[in-house]
Amino acid sequence: MGYKNIVEGNAGIVARVLNKSMNDDGVEIISFELEYPRFIHSELMTHRALSKNAASSRAIPIAKTLEAVRNNPAMHVQWGKNKAGMQADGEIDDPEMAKWQWLTAANAAADRAVVMEDLGLHKQIVNRILEPFVFMKTVITGTEWENFFFLRDHPDADPTIAELARCMRIAAQNTPATILHPGEWHFAYVETDIGFDRATYSIDGEEISLEDAKKIDAACCAQVSFRKLDTSIEKALQIYERLAGSTPIHASPFEHAATPMEKKSWFNHPNIVETWEDGITHADRQGNLWSGNFKGWIQHRQLISGNYVEG
Repeated sequence: MGYKNIVEGNAGIVARVLNKSMNDDGVEIISFELEYPRFIHSELMTHRALSKNAASSRAIPIAKTLEAVRNNPAMHVQWGKNKAGMQADGEIDDPEMAKWQWLTAANAAADRAVVMEDLGLHKQIVNRILEPFVFMKTVITGTEWENFFFLRDHPDADPTIAELARCMRIAAQNTPATILHPGEWHFAYVETDIGFDRATYSIDGEEISLEDAKKIDAACCAQVSFRKLDTSIEKALQIYERLAGSTPIHASPFEHAATPMEKKSWFNHPNIVETWEDGITHADRQGNLWSGNFKGWIQHRQLISGNYVEG
């Protein structure tokens, strides 16, 4: 699996464009794979227009988390000077001392985690004490990016998430979009190739069917939360069965794949709702049709029966 573009920033931040596609109305959909300090994850999660699957402290072995904290702890981009309000007043005079104190705290947390593990505590408890000092990986997809960049690639934002947003913006701007038509699919981890008469799908250079592409892509997005990526068809189908065959369905990994809508506006259409294609969930005041949190694209999740419980 290759990346379309990679931008490495400060403090170990990495933004990778997995795929970038455009429908015939010019609406882009972009899938990123990101690595960043976990302490800014809550800020990323406030952007509800974006679909996300992220590494989970409840799933990652304690030994792996401890190794990361000991050898490569997450750090701040800037060691800001205290003042009233949410923004720091530049950087303190001795940032190296601040960095040393942060590393000391990381090692102390790791020492306590070892003791807690020895008590027999589960990783969903022990890993929590290590969270301020770890990196996390997240796959994130959306059609609505302007508000995110407006708020986060901004001097008033936390410098660490501002660095992440800056890297994401650069990576997206330097990645050309593949134009897709209805019935052709955008995936996060599966490659879509547009030929003369049809779209083909592949993973690691191996051509696969569209149905297998949907399953493998969802499985790859799910793996971000708990394990190293395995793109083999056998492993993907095992994970897919656990996602789609469970009660309740684990539906969020199905949010990253999408295909362009045939009709993207309800204006001037008789019997509005009755004419919507499967997967369209609502319309806005400007007449745009939506599928979940995607505008102009049918989200795979919305085609799966039982993907949510009403009420």
